[in-house]
Amino acid sequence: MRPAVLVAAIAVTGVQGARILQSNDDGWAELYIRSFNDALNSAGHDVVLSAPAENKSGSGSRDSEPEPREDACQYDSCPPNSGPVGTNATNTRLNWVNSYPVTAARYGLDTFGPQIWNNNPADLVVSGPNVGTNLFVQVPFSGTVGIAVYAAHEAKIPSIAFSGASDGTLAYDTVPVPTRSLVYAALAQNLTDTILATGKPYLPDDVWLNVNFPKVEGDCTDPSKFSWILTRINEGWFSGPDVDHCGTTRLPTETSVHLRGGCQISVSVGDATDKTTASADKQKAVLDKISGILKCIDG
Repeated sequence: MRPAVLVAAIAVTGVQGARILQSNDDGWAELYIRSFNDALNSAGHDVVLSAPAENKSGSGSRDSEPEPREDACQYDSCPPNSGPVGTNATNTRLNWVNSYPVTAARYGLDTFGPQIWNNNPADLVVSGPNVGTNLFVQVPFSGTVGIAVYAAHEAKIPSIAFSGASDGTLAYDTVPVPTRSLVYAALAQNLTDTILATGKPYLPDDVWLNVNFPKVEGDCTDPSKFSWILTRINEGWFSGPDVDHCGTTRLPTETSVHLRGGCQISVSVGDATDKTTASADKQKAVLDKISGILKCIDG
């Protein structure tokens, strides 16, 4: 399918263009982030991309001022000796930062974005889709998550971290674009637009969403076949009750949803102060916003 066809299959109505800062930890020239960028732009959003010059997976929340590059950027997407930060020569909305994912997002919010948006702030930060999952014990070490947590806690901007189980890094100019990249882009745009359609505040304070897509394979190659499942990041052994949903006050873990297989997407409401599951009242606020797309876990 072409990207426009995938997006049209699950388009959300009533969404107006938003200022969106986009980043990742796999690198600014990675295909997943560029496919998502195309989808967001096609939907009419005002998108600025600011991501690391190369793959910085596993960087967590590290943040350090960028240093001048000596080598070419990822996939030769910038020449050697290009300085500490750079911008695509033909599209100033595509930017790289020679440092960690959080640093790249910070530069996007403080420098690149305001230049495009006439000093207006971002409405939303989206991170990823990451190449590979970010579940439970992976969460504290993920640069994809680090970006979302920085945005929600430090920058006070609502954020979503997207990750996809279908892995394998590919360059931004890969042709043809594989189905997995197009499907993840369409699904990520769907949740983004669903959140934006609810109006401000898009998410509660200090909340971010951790979203994990299953592998795009078998029956799971059509965006309309996927189900959105409300989950929690960590086990709830020492936690109070979760929001009352699907007949229980203990949400399934995102890991359990992933292990069940099928076309089920986990959506966890995260606490940006510690990268664990947010409280029931904040889960409820998110549930009220996205209940229209949620389903109960299969089995």
